[in-house]
Amino acid sequence: MGSSQGSTLSADVMSLVDTLPVLAKTLIAGGVAGAVAKTAVAPLERIKILLQTRTNDFRTLGVSQSLKKVLQCDGPLGFYKGNGASVIRIIPYAALHYMTYEVYRDWILENNLPLGSGPVVDLVAGSAAGGTAVLCTYPLDLARTKLAYQVSDASQSFRGGANGVYRQHAYSGIKEVLSMAYKEAGPRGLYRGIGPTLIGILPYAGLKFYIYEELKRHVPEEHQNSVRMHLPCGALAGLFGQTLTYPLDVVRRQMQVENLQPMTSDGSSKRYKNTFDGLNTIVRTQGWRQLFAGLSINYIKIVPSVAIGFTVYESMKSWLRIPPRERSKPA
Repeated sequence: MGSSQGSTLSADVMSLVDTLPVLAKTLIAGGVAGAVAKTAVAPLERIKILLQTRTNDFRTLGVSQSLKKVLQCDGPLGFYKGNGASVIRIIPYAALHYMTYEVYRDWILENNLPLGSGPVVDLVAGSAAGGTAVLCTYPLDLARTKLAYQVSDASQSFRGGANGVYRQHAYSGIKEVLSMAYKEAGPRGLYRGIGPTLIGILPYAGLKFYIYEELKRHVPEEHQNSVRMHLPCGALAGLFGQTLTYPLDVVRRQMQVENLQPMTSDGSSKRYKNTFDGLNTIVRTQGWRQLFAGLSINYIKIVPSVAIGFTVYESMKSWLRIPPRERSKPA
């Protein structure tokens, strides 16, 4: 009885799935892939943010010591501080990223743009998709960073800044972060750090899809839908793409938490005028190594994150019965 009811329910679900347009299925597949991948590496992501932004508190700590400090200050749930904002952001971000990639790619191929028909199409489509997804979801990334920046013992104490003593504000959640950012600087406050984000995401997103599709081309067609193929191809794609754009990620994170750090000598909380000023200032005041703070943990994080993301995405596409798209030919 139970078995037959389960079979009927499953059939009904698949019948409903089959009625969805392809773009809706792609949005679902991308959203699920993003949420699963982001949650799987949330503890490592938080440590990376702390290493990038809390230069005084975490600069001399390694990965294991940083994990111990977060556990001591915030408990086990501290590893997931800000993950709610991250998941809320990553579902629409990943959904838009994967979906618009497919749309841009098909549009380029259909309009015979002078890009050839090889991997360059994946590079351009991936870059455009990354930019679109960032613009639509950036305020939630800002909230995630500010929440992840807070460490309980630090937020409860007074700290000395350049202009004396100040008290670090402790945000209660996503709504308060966004509300205060808007009150401080209007719409621009919600997009603080968008410059380095876009400069970084365009090559990163493009390279990620380019490398992934290029690696797939060298895999026999009968193995292209296997998990054993998606994991290594996705991991290598993320590894190469992230390495080339990592300093921009450090600048973005520091710009996002500027108002939570000590005032500068002129009484301002705004440290960097723009992306390139941020890169120059960090090198001058914190050393060039700070541009790569957390890179080792990012290597640990990015491989499973991107690999899981591509694997879940491809698995969801199969479960949702999304028809295989036209494969581009080598240029």
